[in-house]
Amino acid sequence: MLEHMRRLLFTSVLAAALAASAHDEHGACSEAEAASTPSATGPAALGRGAVLLRGEPLPPGRTAVSVTGLLAAPRDGSSVLVEGVVRRACSHRGCWMELAAPEGGRGVRVTFQDEGFFVPTDSAGARARVQGTVKVRPPPSGSPAGTAPEVSLVASGVELRRS
Repeated sequence: MLEHMRRLLFTSVLAAALAASAHDEHGACSEAEAASTPSATGPAALGRGAVLLRGEPLPPGRTAVSVTGLLAAPRDGSSVLVEGVVRRACSHRGCWMELAAPEGGRGVRVTFQDEGFFVPTDSAGARARVQGTVKVRPPPSGSPAGTAPEVSLVASGVELRRS
């Protein structure tokens, strides 16, 4: 009985350590973790024809800018409504997603304000409208000339649609 409890305790500690290592210092899943973990299905899945709202309601009547438009002139700290396609999402918890233009190109990493909500882990391919705050970080020192700044969004609200 004691040996069984030791094994159970060891297994629990190991599982907790592995789960913690899958996230970066901000609690967001790393891209490597998302790529190595299979997508979840089930109640959190985004099925065909579904519309899913997360976080705060999106502002009514406001025109969304495209991901391409956002990347052309990002303003750090500005509030934007952006529209695009989910290229990929964290397959561990749904704690981030990458939004891109339907035709491809550069994407924008989207995290969720105060981790107050997540998106389904199978969100890739869904159309998305995201209300959030733009974060712009200059390229790391030593980057080649002409390297674009890193642009991300901290979302306060998300609408996903699967056709």
